[in-house]
Amino acid sequence: MSERELSERKRLILKAIVEAHVLYGEPVGSKSLLSNQQLTCSSATIRNEMAELENMGYLEQPHTSAGRVPTEMGYRFYVDSLVKQYRMTALEIEQINRTLQRKIGEFDRVLEDASRLLSHFTNYAGIAFKPSADQATISRFESAYLDEHSLVLVMVFADGTVKTGTVYTELTLSQQELSAFIDVLNRHLCGLTSSEITLPRIVNLERQVGLLSALVHPVVTCIYDAMSELDEANLKVDGVNHLLEYPEYSDVGQFKEMLDLLENKEDLLGLIATDGEEKDLQVHIGSHNSPGPMSNSSFVCRLVRRNGKVIGAVGVIGPRRLDYSRVIAILNQLSLGIAGAIGTDEGESGQAADEN
Repeated sequence: MSERELSERKRLILKAIVEAHVLYGEPVGSKSLLSNQQLTCSSATIRNEMAELENMGYLEQPHTSAGRVPTEMGYRFYVDSLVKQYRMTALEIEQINRTLQRKIGEFDRVLEDASRLLSHFTNYAGIAFKPSADQATISRFESAYLDEHSLVLVMVFADGTVKTGTVYTELTLSQQELSAFIDVLNRHLCGLTSSEITLPRIVNLERQVGLLSALVHPVVTCIYDAMSELDEANLKVDGVNHLLEYPEYSDVGQFKEMLDLLENKEDLLGLIATDGEEKDLQVHIGSHNSPGPMSNSSFVCRLVRRNGKVIGAVGVIGPRRLDYSRVIAILNQLSLGIAGAIGTDEGESGQAADEN
């Protein structure tokens, strides 16, 4: 059904029904729409238009009452053509930016706060996703000298991600010796994947550092741990308990299926399209997702990019009557906050998202 087949009045009525159903969760009747200032027609005219919208597939009548609710097609049309941009308050924006700025540099730490912020602001389940790094490599090593037996190893990866790890050693280590050790790491391990840091390379590294060879094992262990974290996809979920506040999840069996989905995560990850052709803002409604636990839910997510490459996504899961306008605005603002925290090209993609 093309957009031009809906008259302006039908658009206004559909928009009013979607927003009333999002707010109250009940079927919407013609009388309840009479208070809408944008609708100047009679109750009889509204009823006729609602019947036509039902015949066209945008509305459905869940039971014998006169009220109607949007179908998946109705929600999709609303999201694509009718939704108005929600404007966040200055306090909401400041809270997002202040929270994320505490985690400057490390995307994993940003993820932990992103899912929690989404859940807090939307009252739905918040999702934050980091894809696998696909053979992460370190572009340079740095360090911070703590004392003669400990140091902080700083690993700056090729995609800009920064990882740190504390290394302890029984050696008595000076600041000058640590600087020399880091120089050797930069010469011999930069640009290598974890599979390329082989035993012969490690043995050679021990030869290069001489008396500091006992430091090689704990340092390489720290490097492996950091690379493993990046090489694995990661999904943070927060606020699942919020879903219990909606009657759509009152059935214990259905809610358990949702919990299983969020725990196993593979099906949910499959909904996040991360190839270069996909829009940064993605809206999955109802059975478009799958016939299972997501059939009565919506999943809205926003990709986060660095240098054109997808480095993660943030999103929410809630009932089909999601407050799409507010959710989309929060996702856009959160992606900008992430950009400020870890340094991405989100300014460009953020603009593109507003145009989607």
